[in-house]
Amino acid sequence: MKRRSLLGAGTGIAAGAAFASLAAPAVAQDARARVMRFVPQANLTSLDPIWTTATVTGNHGYYVFDTLYATDGQSRVQPQMAEGHEVLEDGKRWRFRLREGLRFHDNEPVRAADCIASLKRWCVRDPVGQLLARAVAEWRAVDDRTFEARLNKPFPLMLDALAKADASTPFIMPERLANTDPNRGLTEMVGSGPYRFVANEYNSGSRAVYEKFDGYVPRREPPDRQSGAKVAHIPRIEWHIIPDPATAAAALLNGEVDWWERPLSDLRPMLARSRDIRQEILDVDGRLALMRLNCLQPPFDDVRMRRAVRLSVIQENYMRAAQGDDTALWTDSRSLFPKRTPYFRDHADLMPGSLDAARNAFREAGYANQKVVVINPTDFPDIGPLGQVTNDALRRIGVNTELAESDWGTVIQRRNSREPVERGGWSIFHTTGTTATYGSPATSPLVRGQGEAGWFGWWKSDRAEELTAAWLDAPDEAARARYAGELGRLALDEVSTVPLGQFTIRTAFRRNLTGLLQGSIPYPWNIQKT
Repeated sequence: MKRRSLLGAGTGIAAGAAFASLAAPAVAQDARARVMRFVPQANLTSLDPIWTTATVTGNHGYYVFDTLYATDGQSRVQPQMAEGHEVLEDGKRWRFRLREGLRFHDNEPVRAADCIASLKRWCVRDPVGQLLARAVAEWRAVDDRTFEARLNKPFPLMLDALAKADASTPFIMPERLANTDPNRGLTEMVGSGPYRFVANEYNSGSRAVYEKFDGYVPRREPPDRQSGAKVAHIPRIEWHIIPDPATAAAALLNGEVDWWERPLSDLRPMLARSRDIRQEILDVDGRLALMRLNCLQPPFDDVRMRRAVRLSVIQENYMRAAQGDDTALWTDSRSLFPKRTPYFRDHADLMPGSLDAARNAFREAGYANQKVVVINPTDFPDIGPLGQVTNDALRRIGVNTELAESDWGTVIQRRNSREPVERGGWSIFHTTGTTATYGSPATSPLVRGQGEAGWFGWWKSDRAEELTAAWLDAPDEAARARYAGELGRLALDEVSTVPLGQFTIRTAFRRNLTGLLQGSIPYPWNIQKT
């Protein structure tokens, strides 16, 4: 399948309108230097980075919120909002102390009570947070700047959990917001991060606006990924939603926008010819593309049907469709622990990439023409082609599929449904996630068998949960590797998720931007515009 045939042209009118809004009369050069115009990977439809794992919402979260701890470029945990901590009672009591001067965007001080409420809410939604919640007997505020976690047993991943970087980051928010039901998304955005969200300028599908928070107190250490000083040099950042790649490319070349997060691979050569544009890989570890199946509803409540889908996957087809023909930017990855992570193992025997084998497996499983609904975005070039490849492959082997295409915001709303497809449910969706998130049994939702308490798709496996607990309590790394190896193979064998390949992204920005940081997030701090 050719990449261009998969992209479609349904977003041109909206994109043209977005571009027209950018082409307003030019303002003075010094005023333009005070604003950075950014084209994100997708529309920002959901604002709550705890309620959804959508990457674009997590990126937005880093503008508005801050974290107690963060990881640096060597994956070391560093204090961020925290001044420090003490580990007491042989690891069964942790005491945390906040830095002085921390304030929320409503000018209220950040208190221990805010941290406790935020962590409790996060623990309901996040896989490693759920593990932490099982270990915590009590959260207790000692004073406004100090709080404690009393544990039932030692939790060796405490700091790693609090420094989780992607896919539901433990952001700190005011207690009144953190007390919101974790299963209901927040719409009011008040954090203590380097930028404040300008709510009255937010228009989903068009733009989001952030302004420098003058009350933010950066750390003194140099910035390093999520850690260190988060100095906001640019007073105002505007996100412009431009779903049409050609329009986004023209805007970048013409200087109407400054940074395009994920350029379409077909357009990179054109961007490379401009002396005003730089393209760089900021996240060298890359991302894993994946397919998630609904284990609650037919036909994929039957593991034999899920295995038949897995047999059909030819990762090269997915990568070429979504990422283009430059094989330096992508590779196969037949594992739910991605390449360049400690627990990667190549399970080639489970993923032969054979349509004939898949067709036979569906027949032997008794497939009876049940409808399979693939929910798929039209406005997300990294993801939309994945769904189209799946739909094409399944149709070729006789599966009754419906490709339900919509904008990405609708997809992330619909994937919450646990109803049958006849009542608005779904069978398959696709997405991508960072290598760092998927590299550990604690942080990855792909290998957890939590059923309805887990991630969309709701794969249930008591054995997977036993292996995760054993990995957490293992006495040494050799034992952890054994448990992780068994867990990774179990999850792929029972098809909790199907990996579709691993890729890196060359982001594109104008040369008058400097200070962009390495990492899995397009961080807004440290950037300067001349």
